Amino acid sequence: MNKQRPKNLDLTTISFPVTAISSILHRITGVFLVIGIPVLLWMLGTSLASKEGFSEINQFINSAFGSFVFWAILTAISYHIIAGVRHLLMDAGLGETLEGGMLGAKIVLVLSVIAAIGLGVWIW
Repeated sequence: MNKQRPKNLDLTTISFPVTAISSILHRITGVFLVIGIPVLLWMLGTSLASKEGFSEINQFINSAFGSFVFWAILTAISYHIIAGVRHLLMDAGLGETLEGGMLGAKIVLVLSVIAAIGLGVWIW
């Protein structure tokens, strides 16, 4: 079959549905957490090892860059958990329709923005 239709390979002009955006963000946060969780565990271990370690981690988190890194990791964790709960609900049969999937994706995005703002207020 010979298709004469033009091909649009410019990804910046393609409009993704909200469900695709939610799915892509869930995958990206999962990959980000492969690095982020070990960083948090290292920070926890260092802070618990000694008073000097606690002081170092405290200084890092209180710096602008450290606060941003801490916020980014916690925001990724919160998004990944919220999207994971959505997937569990879909496995249970809730939100399997097109409308339900779109509504669930929108709810995940809204709750994640609220969580990101809340984490930002808590950290800064």
